[in-house]
Amino acid sequence: MPDYLTLKPRDAFGETTKFLDERFHADGRDETVSPPLLSAAVRNTMLRRFLDMKPGDVVLDLGCGSGRFCVWSLASGAHVMGIDTGTFFAAEARAGVDLVVGELRQLPFAAASVTKAYTIDVLEHLSLEGLQATLREVARVLAPGGSLFVYTHVRQRSRLAPVLNVISRAASAVERMGLSDLTIERLRKTDHLNPLMSRQHLDEVAAAAGFRVARFRYYTPVLSSVAENILVPVAAHAMARQAAPSGVNREAMRAARVQAKRRVGERGLVYRALQLMTSITMLDVTLFGRMRSGPFFALLVKEP
Repeated sequence: MPDYLTLKPRDAFGETTKFLDERFHADGRDETVSPPLLSAAVRNTMLRRFLDMKPGDVVLDLGCGSGRFCVWSLASGAHVMGIDTGTFFAAEARAGVDLVVGELRQLPFAAASVTKAYTIDVLEHLSLEGLQATLREVARVLAPGGSLFVYTHVRQRSRLAPVLNVISRAASAVERMGLSDLTIERLRKTDHLNPLMSRQHLDEVAAAAGFRVARFRYYTPVLSSVAENILVPVAAHAMARQAAPSGVNREAMRAARVQAKRRVGERGLVYRALQLMTSITMLDVTLFGRMRSGPFFALLVKEP
């Protein structure tokens, strides 16, 4: 018997996401939940700062993916639920979170049944029409005065874009040298539609759905990009080479990731090193949070 509910609408929507592609999960990244580290820790920290989840809240994770943010949010004491179009839920999420397979543009929840909600790395995968429909549905299921935390992107470039381009080229060069594998990262980014044009466009789209943008912070992931596009992939590839000296393949990469997650869970040297890197990546928000960029964090409050 599945440990989630399937509540998809009768009529399927045309838009889909590459998250449903088995190749995206080939390295076992979604099978278990590790402590929040690197850019995931940045997102989780900003979620905590913007969305004050408390016992008594009913919180909905929109597009929850593996359910890792749901698991990390359980410590707030709130009742956390997750909904996604796929079933690639981590073991910890299946064990401790109410999970639903459904559609964000037609949420299977009653009106005003949720006090707070959040969506992380999701809205950029929708068309403008899909985004508008999703926000209307979120407004419907949120109680009056309820709030929605958002992490997504707008179509504008940071003044640090040349720096990000240098980091991207460096990461590609390292991959060509056979020291890393960014296949899954490239697959994920090809799915981005980025329907929002600017901060002003966000205000307009939010208002049309019944929201007011109460808080906003840009996020230019300079240090995060160095860590996650170069340092971590190189380390993962080195571990994969140890697991398969005759040649790195899909199974070796999966074994390396599983081993890395185990080491992180032991809270030993690997975990402490990643914690240090995480502290450094948080500087992206501190140093560049007011510099106009594509990625951003926002808190949308449902108007009366």
